[in-house]
Amino acid sequence: MSVSYTFDVFSSLDGFGAAGGDWTGYWGKQGPELLDRRLALYRQEQRMVFGAHTYRAFAQMVAASADDADVRDPWVTRMRNLPATVVSSTLEGPLDWPDAEISRGDAVDVVARLKKESPVPLRSHGSLAMNRALMAAGLVDRVQVTLFPVITGRTGLDPIFRGSADFDLELIEQRTLDGHIQDLVYRPILHGHG
Repeated sequence: MSVSYTFDVFSSLDGFGAAGGDWTGYWGKQGPELLDRRLALYRQEQRMVFGAHTYRAFAQMVAASADDADVRDPWVTRMRNLPATVVSSTLEGPLDWPDAEISRGDAVDVVARLKKESPVPLRSHGSLAMNRALMAAGLVDRVQVTLFPVITGRTGLDPIFRGSADFDLELIEQRTLDGHIQDLVYRPILHGHG
């Protein structure tokens, strides 16, 4: 039996996972419904899966943050306390994450094995390049996009799907949070294979 794998990502309307300039976390658009939804998603028992780059970025943000920073929001604290697998050929342990292990090898092989062996669903927040490869390999069951009402044409960083294969998306869930943020869950189908 195989557990589900969710690629969870924040996005601007123009498809960027982050922005430079004077944008703040959540592009400054967060509200109580978004934060409650995120905490509800992460309350569920699941295993996090990260690439080395995203793991390093999260660990650095948490280490450098003040107590009231976005990276200290309750859902992020909960995410950090879930078991995690970091796919890396370069990181050495121990990791600065309460319950994390390093898995060496290709992410496609690691996640295929985890999908068969994990007793709980898998979720990845960020890890864009890794998740594009996992989608192309047919290992992503759900793409959860939290779409923020901003366009970051000049300051956008981390284009989420640049270089990705082509996919048709079947909408599974949708909700509006705080009156302007879209929470969208899709089932990706490799275009031409559905």
